[in-house]
Amino acid sequence: MWGVIDDSADEPLQELWGLFKPDGDVSWQHKALCAQTDPEAFFPEKGGSTRDAKRVCAKCEVREQCLKWAIDHDERFGIWGGMSERERRRYKKEHREQA
Repeated sequence: MWGVIDDSADEPLQELWGLFKPDGDVSWQHKALCAQTDPEAFFPEKGGSTRDAKRVCAKCEVREQCLKWAIDHDERFGIWGGMSERERRRYKKEHREQA
């Protein structure tokens, strides 16, 4: 099948599904306050206010896990862990220079 999977394998689709491995422990997402809030606030239009999303993040018990996930996965859109994409880039750069 186009060289994507080994057709001779006992479970050829299992090999294909292996491409989509779980991404570590994301159980923290169930505790995230943003999951109970309007998602539009976390993905504002360019130049739009991020104040409401950051206010929610400031009260969230999983803010640090959220921010770490966004940085580790180079998330380029939205407010994650209380930071915009630009703020996360700056944070990543500052911490890379300190290491």
